[in-house]
Amino acid sequence: MKNDNSGLYGERLISDVEIICFPNPSPKSDYEISIELPEFTCQCPFSGYPDFALIKLLYQPCEKVLELKSIKLYINSYRNKKISHEAVTNKILSDFVIASDPSWMQIEADFNPRGNVHTVIRASHGIRKSF
Repeated sequence: MKNDNSGLYGERLISDVEIICFPNPSPKSDYEISIELPEFTCQCPFSGYPDFALIKLLYQPCEKVLELKSIKLYINSYRNKKISHEAVTNKILSDFVIASDPSWMQIEADFNPRGNVHTVIRASHGIRKSF
């Protein structure tokens, strides 16, 4: 096996992450997409300790739908970033909104308790259509 300094293939994919979308197959239909990402991790900007969370994405697409593999790679790109719960939740929302321009989107970041403190951050964009 060749030994090189370019890192593991997963690390290369994560470092080159781009949020990819594809055309909505049913743009005239009102529907929701729900995605759960149970292995989110980042680092506390104050202590450097790891923070773990379940990220829940719920959205109503317009013309574009988020591609799942790119979401996975994007979420994994936070593993070594020092960022607060509030900042990362809003950054994820902003990046997904910029990429996909949904009718409505909500991100919920349910962080594992640390030091007897449990935090859930919710952020949303747009107005949710009722069915």
